[in-house]
Amino acid sequence: MQTKEHLFKVLVIGDLGVGKTSIIKRYVHQIFSQHYRATIGVDFALKVLPWDSQTVVRLQLWDIAGQERYGNMTRVYYREAVGALIVFDVTRASTFDAVLKWKDDLDLKVTLSNGKPVPAVLLANKSDQSREGLRSQIPKLDTFCKENGFVGWFETSAKVRGLFCDYEQDSI
Repeated sequence: MQTKEHLFKVLVIGDLGVGKTSIIKRYVHQIFSQHYRATIGVDFALKVLPWDSQTVVRLQLWDIAGQERYGNMTRVYYREAVGALIVFDVTRASTFDAVLKWKDDLDLKVTLSNGKPVPAVLLANKSDQSREGLRSQIPKLDTFCKENGFVGWFETSAKVRGLFCDYEQDSI
């Protein structure tokens, strides 16, 4: 019996300092560090998921630098992506304000092979630093995602183990 392998390129994008690298390191390596170094250009991580007894899924996570939206390289970085996580920091409103710019950049520069937009999930990161997080804003974020072409959203924290998806969308 031969094992089938599937490779999926997933982009992780958002403004500088929202925690993209920390989310990836927590998900792939189960580690968190307080020490922050800005990503320059792009970085990569691979998460191998045994799907069933005959299938392995490899998620290639592309950590795109927060200032790259302003460069010409995103078109190259985005090529062949089949999904995206757009991250903002719940403690900095300006990073949420930038979410639609990132989504527009994504939609402008890459589509799936069938011509449809790359599915994007919104991540509200650093929820451990917010007393109430976004719980009172859940209806607003649901509407925001529907109106702006996001598959859904999750409240996250790279720092707090097990808080990758406190809130689960029915549509996902």
